Amino acid sequence: MIASLVKTMRPRQWAKNIFIFAALTFDVKLFNPYYLSRTVAGFALLCLVSGAIYIINDLADIEKDRQHPRKRNRPLASGQLSTRVAVVAAVVIPLVTLPLAFLLNPVFGGILTSYVLIQIAYSFWLKNIVIVDVMLIAAGFLLRVAAGVPLVEAERFSPWLYICMTLLALLISFGKRRHELVLLKENANAHRQSLEDYNLPLLDQAITIVTASTLLAYALYTFSAEGLPPNHTMMLTIPFVLYAIFRYLYLVHVKGMGGAPEEIALSDRPLQVTVILWGLSVVITMYVLPAVH
Repeated sequence: MIASLVKTMRPRQWAKNIFIFAALTFDVKLFNPYYLSRTVAGFALLCLVSGAIYIINDLADIEKDRQHPRKRNRPLASGQLSTRVAVVAAVVIPLVTLPLAFLLNPVFGGILTSYVLIQIAYSFWLKNIVIVDVMLIAAGFLLRVAAGVPLVEAERFSPWLYICMTLLALLISFGKRRHELVLLKENANAHRQSLEDYNLPLLDQAITIVTASTLLAYALYTFSAEGLPPNHTMMLTIPFVLYAIFRYLYLVHVKGMGGAPEEIALSDRPLQVTVILWGLSVVITMYVLPAVH
């Protein structure tokens, strides 16, 4: 039962919560033990809360998941986990974690509460509204980034990063909808009502627009945001972002992936290497080079 409950909480998808470390990194406090420990604590609470949301989502979608070729094997849809246990966990986990979040930082607690409320609304109602469903997924990523800001008392964190994160999340979300549409074909509406209003030309056009906007926003951030090294060395990180996005598009359009973005991140070696190199280039640019000068 415990194993099935943990599986329903989707530990693999907790990788998305790493965006809470964005403020810590870009506010040049990555190696500050106090702020690092607070961000790690916030990450743990965010993982528990997001796990509870996945339980709620599976409870709401239990019948539709049984129509899906892969999701029908989930613990709730397959009957491995009882709905009673899932309901208790979905209630108890937020009741414990949210007060702890407010104790850690009141603003952080408010952001985490907003995340929970938005995700509940998405699970039961808003995910059936075309376009709105994708925008709410992007809002979830945006709140992950915002959650780290009060924990580190950020002073140099640029609003440009909020824009970049939102656009990147939209790109991933449209890619996810495209994969679902291709995979499920004529049964798409049985799994997700909003898929009836999507088609491949619309999604491909949206992906094109968001891709261009993401690249432009990140490029503008690297040479116009406050708090960056004055010699514009952050622009050296642009090629890694370019390759990572093009690699993602290749996996979506050529390899037929995209249904589970966390699986792409955890399984595609070229993308992993690119993200690591981008992270190293950011650390070198923001931490090492200013110290040398």
